[in-house]
Amino acid sequence: MMNVTSTFYRCLRRGCWLGMLAVVAAPPAQAVTQEIRALFTPDSANPQRNLFVNKTPVSGYCADYPSECRDNETFSIRLPMRFDSASPMQPNASPRNSAMFSVPALWRPLTVTNRETGETETVEVRIAGFGSRYILSDTVVKLTGAATPIEGHRNLWGGPHDGWVNAAPPCTYSGVGLYSDNYYRFFWKTPVQGTCVKTASFPIPAMTYDYLDFSYELKTPNPLTMSSGLYTGDMSYRIGPGGDFDMGDVMLPSDPDLTLNFVLDVQHTLKVDIPPGGEKINLVPAGGWQGWLQAGRKPVRLFRDQTFNISASSRFKMYYECQSWNAFDCTIKDALGRRQVELQVFVSLPNGLTDQSGQPVRHQRLRAGTEGAQIFQPGFYVDRAPGILHFEVRKEEVEWMLRQPNVASPYSGSVTVIWDSEV
Repeated sequence: MMNVTSTFYRCLRRGCWLGMLAVVAAPPAQAVTQEIRALFTPDSANPQRNLFVNKTPVSGYCADYPSECRDNETFSIRLPMRFDSASPMQPNASPRNSAMFSVPALWRPLTVTNRETGETETVEVRIAGFGSRYILSDTVVKLTGAATPIEGHRNLWGGPHDGWVNAAPPCTYSGVGLYSDNYYRFFWKTPVQGTCVKTASFPIPAMTYDYLDFSYELKTPNPLTMSSGLYTGDMSYRIGPGGDFDMGDVMLPSDPDLTLNFVLDVQHTLKVDIPPGGEKINLVPAGGWQGWLQAGRKPVRLFRDQTFNISASSRFKMYYECQSWNAFDCTIKDALGRRQVELQVFVSLPNGLTDQSGQPVRHQRLRAGTEGAQIFQPGFYVDRAPGILHFEVRKEEVEWMLRQPNVASPYSGSVTVIWDSEV
C-alpha cells in the first residue's frame, strides 16, 4: 500500500500672552507610512515567469496616466505630504534656495523576514521618479507679466531648460504635464542619482507642493527559493534639507520621515496526483511470472514503476515511512512474518526539478525517515508533469527469498511516500 501526503502551498512650541503663562502644544509631526505589497503565485499559463506581481494600489501619476507607466512596469503612489516655502524664492538664487529636488534613485537593500519561519531574504528598492503640483501665491501672469499662463510658467523658470515642460537634468521628462493660471502639475523620472534644479527668473512670494507622488522599482528574490508565507521589512527615509528626499532650503516638508512597509506574499503550490489504483503496488519480475512458472527461470529482481503527476513551485523534500524497516529501507515480510527482505524506493522527477546539486533527478534513491529526506528544487513552475516512483527488491534479496522453503509465500508491507514543502 502506498499513501501520498501532499501539501498546498501558499516628529514644543511655547508661547505666552501678557504675562500669563499659556502653553500651546502643537502635535508632533508624524512619519508617513506606506505599505508596498507584492505577490507570487505560480502561473500555469506562464510557468517560466518566476516574478512577484505588484499588489500595491496605484495612485497619483500612474493612476491618472496609466499609459505612461505600463510599458516600463512603473508604479506610483501619492502621499499626503506637503512642502511649503519658508521664505520667498528669489530670482537666480543658489540651487538650495531654488526649486531643487534630490531623491534616493540608487538601489538600496533591505531585509525581509518570513513571519513564521524566520527566513530572511534581500529586497532592493530605488525611487524611479517623483512629482507634485506647485501652487503659486498669485497667478503666473501677474508674477511674470506674461500674456498667457503657459507663457508665464515658461518665463518663470528661465535658463536653457525653460519652464517645466522639460525636466531639469539629470531628471528626465515623464510624458505628461498639466497647468492652470497658478499651478503646474509635473512628474519627473530619476534614471540616475543627482540633484535637479529649476531656478526662478522672477520673485515668488510663496509656493507650495501640495502632495508627493513617487514611483519605485523593486528587485525581489527568486520566489522559487523562498518558503511560503509573508515576508516583511521596512525602509525609512528622512524628508527635508539634507535628507533622502531633499527639496532644498526653501521648500520644507509637513512630515520629516517616510517609512515604506514591504510585504512579500509567497503562495506556493505542491500537489501530487496518483492515478486510480496506484496505491497498490504488485512487484513482479521483468516479463512477469511466466518464465518462473513455466520454464523455471529464476527472477533477477522484483520491481514496479508507478507514475504520478506533480505540480511544484518551491523546494520540497521526499522520504518515506514504513510499516517495518531495516536501516534506511523498508522491508516486506512473508505471510507468517518470519522472513523479510529489503524494499528500495527510487524516484524520477520531470524536467524543471533538480536535486540540491542542480542535477536532473533520474532514478534517485529515497530513504526511509526524515533524517534521510532528499531535497528537490524547481527551476521554474512545474505544472502537472509526470514523475515515476520505482519500487524494487534487489537481486540478492530475491535469491535469498528463493532459497527459503515455502517460496510461494506472499510478501507484503506498506510504504508511505511523502512530498513535504516544509524544508
